[in-house]
Amino acid sequence: MRFLLRLASLVALAVAVIAGTVDSIQSVAASSVVITPMGAAWQDLNASSLDALQSSISYYIHPRFYTLAFQWLMMQPAFAVFLVLSLLLWMAGYKKQPAAGRFAA
Repeated sequence: MRFLLRLASLVALAVAVIAGTVDSIQSVAASSVVITPMGAAWQDLNASSLDALQSSISYYIHPRFYTLAFQWLMMQPAFAVFLVLSLLLWMAGYKKQPAAGRFAA
C-alpha cells in the first residue's frame, strides 16, 4: 500500500511540475504573471469528467458542499493543488523509522 501511495505522490508531483512549467512559459510569453486555475486546466483536459464530478458532488453529497469547497478548490492554481496532493500522499505512505535505531533488538 505504501508503494502505491508513494507512486501516486510521484505522479502528482510530476503533474505539478508540468503545470508550473506551463504557467512559467505562458508568463514569459505574455510578459505578465499567468496562473492557470485548477478548474480551467481540468476543463481543457477532460470537460466531461469535470461536469460528471460536479453533478455527482451536488447530487450525492450536498449542493452546498459543491458551491463552497469544490468551487474554491477549482479556483486555486493547478500546480499548488497537485503539490499539496503530492505532499498528502507522501505523508500517508511515509514509514516512520524506529526510535531505537536500525539494528536494535
